[in-house]
Amino acid sequence: MFSVPAIPTDRLPELLRRMPKAELHMHIEGSLEPELIFALGQRNHISLPYASVEDLRQAYAFTNLQSFLDIYYAGASVLIHEQDFYDMAWAYLRKAAAENVLRTEMFFDPQTHTARGVSMETVIKGLHRACVDAQAQLGVSAALILCFLRHLSEEEAFETLEQALPFRDYFIGVGLDSSELGHPPEKFAKVFERCRNLGLHLVAHAGEEGPPAYVWSALDVLKVERIDHGVQSSKDPALMQRLAKDRIALTVCPLSNQKLCVFPNLGDHNLGALLDAGLMATVNSDDPAYFGGYMNANFVQTFAATGLNAAHAYALARNSFEASFIDAAAKRAFADRVDAVFESVASGV
Repeated sequence: MFSVPAIPTDRLPELLRRMPKAELHMHIEGSLEPELIFALGQRNHISLPYASVEDLRQAYAFTNLQSFLDIYYAGASVLIHEQDFYDMAWAYLRKAAAENVLRTEMFFDPQTHTARGVSMETVIKGLHRACVDAQAQLGVSAALILCFLRHLSEEEAFETLEQALPFRDYFIGVGLDSSELGHPPEKFAKVFERCRNLGLHLVAHAGEEGPPAYVWSALDVLKVERIDHGVQSSKDPALMQRLAKDRIALTVCPLSNQKLCVFPNLGDHNLGALLDAGLMATVNSDDPAYFGGYMNANFVQTFAATGLNAAHAYALARNSFEASFIDAAAKRAFADRVDAVFESVASGV
């Protein structure tokens, strides 16, 4: 058993930046920086309702999830060709590599694009090609998770799944995202059952703005392997016990929670309470271009605001690989790399 070494507080930001980590909750369309949105808009002759990059950035003042989604879908309108999807994913993957993200399982929203006449093939092939290049050129293990938009119907989710199945080898699982309130997980029970029978991994957003009941439904009706967000689980002691007992990972996104006013004050975030209750919590960036930071910013700012320590950092790093959809040998190899960095930072190397 690895004993977490004592690490001085002033060395904690260095540790957080250097430690190997996996990112399990990142919407690739949410990594579109304003500069790339404008560049792709020009390349594809698409006009945007903003005069400049700065004007677009100033629009990122969200009051809730829906106010963000309105701008998120507008930004995605510049994605037309396979190369656009490649360029978007490649930009994120380079940032991930620079921040010591060794494994990433990226969400993508095909319905956002097929509704605009962009083919499923265009979306998936562009993203997949970037994943292949990330492994070869950056040493980053990258995979795709197809998300259904929950504000649309289950029938439309089935149609999306059928469109994606010719590219089954290009994605590892399915998820559920978009507007949570009023769209409980059980709305998609049948399509998730179909995906389970296909051998796909299952995850779902639940308990971000929605109540703990949505987390229960995601677990018991959809039978997901991970809960995306899940921070509202702390309001239900029985649910907290269930999540801890079954080692169900929560892919928590602190800066997103602050930006969307789930926790308006980052210092009030319950990440530490989730960890201390024995839950397999992880840290992720969600939509980093919109919410003010990629992985290292989420770690450094959250630790500074909440007073979390090196033991918390170690748990989060190890949890991220343990909760990922990679094989046991790869998990052990990544865990060894986490241990090595903690020992290195502790010794001042």
